[in-house]
Amino acid sequence: MTTFEGSYLGATDKISPLAIMECKICWTPYDPAEGDDMRQIDPGTPFAALPEDWSCPNCSAPAEQFLVREDPGAPHMAELAFLNEQTKALTADFTEIWNAKMRDVPIVNKSLHVQAVGFRMHEGRPLGVLVSPWFMNLILLPAPEENWSDLLAGAKEIISFPSGPYEFIHNTREQTGGYKACSLFSPMNEFATQAQAVGVANAVMQALFDAENRAETDRAAEIREAREAELAAIEKPEDAALIGEAPNRRQVISAGLATEADP
Repeated sequence: MTTFEGSYLGATDKISPLAIMECKICWTPYDPAEGDDMRQIDPGTPFAALPEDWSCPNCSAPAEQFLVREDPGAPHMAELAFLNEQTKALTADFTEIWNAKMRDVPIVNKSLHVQAVGFRMHEGRPLGVLVSPWFMNLILLPAPEENWSDLLAGAKEIISFPSGPYEFIHNTREQTGGYKACSLFSPMNEFATQAQAVGVANAVMQALFDAENRAETDRAAEIREAREAELAAIEKPEDAALIGEAPNRRQVISAGLATEADP
């Protein structure tokens, strides 16, 4: 892999595949869109993918002597870095919950593990699906300039997508901060493997933005009424005796961390 010393201390992961580099000796540019005819480098070849022995076609300076002149893909790189940072914190938070609180709860599916799936930026905010051994939720995180740490745990909000309106529940976590979650599956007993759960999560992300699904989801009042009925249902005493101190429905949806009193 080609490296360079002139920008970001040579860290190629800081530049996008679209970055136009420039020799700091003779100012000859390398544009990925054009490649390098002299060395038979095809158009579309990123600077980081150049052969290790590649050098400036004008003065033969090594690739290490190149600077970033401009990078049209830089905003995308920053967005990707933010997404990675947020999903890493989210996954760490719920992996901690799994190890500390949920591993021995009978209703969990031990064939699964915590994984962030399909996260993308939606209207400036990270959106994706969080798969865990005890739930699958659609998760919306704050934009870089937003602070959701004051969200009231358990508060409800209807958020619309091309496929229709969905009810989200507010919550906060130490590493993740504030987030909004829409319950998709809980518990997760119907999934035999992690790959199966991830496949469904990816399908959810695709269907969410398909307007043809709107007729099935354009029922905000019904959705809200059904969800309130679910959240109000507390495990019967005899069931609790059979499974120990299993979380009630609201605790399961919010990863056992809802701080408000159950209705």
